[in-house]
Amino acid sequence: MNITIDKKRYSSLLEEAQPQVIKTEEAYARALEQVEALIEAEELSPEQEALLDLLATLIEAYEAVQYPTENSTPLEVLSYLMEVREMKQSDLAEIIGSKGHASEILNGKRGISKSQAYALGEAFHVSHSLFI
Repeated sequence: MNITIDKKRYSSLLEEAQPQVIKTEEAYARALEQVEALIEAEELSPEQEALLDLLATLIEAYEAVQYPTENSTPLEVLSYLMEVREMKQSDLAEIIGSKGHASEILNGKRGISKSQAYALGEAFHVSHSLFI
C-alpha cells in the first residue's frame, strides 16, 4: 500500500517542525513534544504520519547514543562515547583528574567511582548512572 504525500503540505510541516539530527537534551525535548502533539491528534494526514515517522527515527537514534541498553557495561558506554567524540585517554584524564586512573579504567583494571561517574555524565551530557 503506497500512500501519496502532498509535497506542499509536507514541506509546510517540515518548515514548521524543522526536524534535524538531535544533539542536545533541548532538541530531544522539543522533538518529543512534537511527537506527543502528533499522537494526540485524532486522525493524521499522510504528511503528518510521514513527519511522525521521521521524528521517531531521529528520537530513536538519539536515545541509542544517550541511553544505551542495560546490557552495556560502564566501560563499553564510556568507550563508545569517547569513540564517537574522537577522544583520547588524555581527554578522559582531564575529565576525571588522573592520567593513571584514566588508563586503569580504559584497561578494565579499575571501575568508575561515583564522583568520576558524575564528572563523566556532565562532560558527555548524559546520566551519570550510565557509568555506575
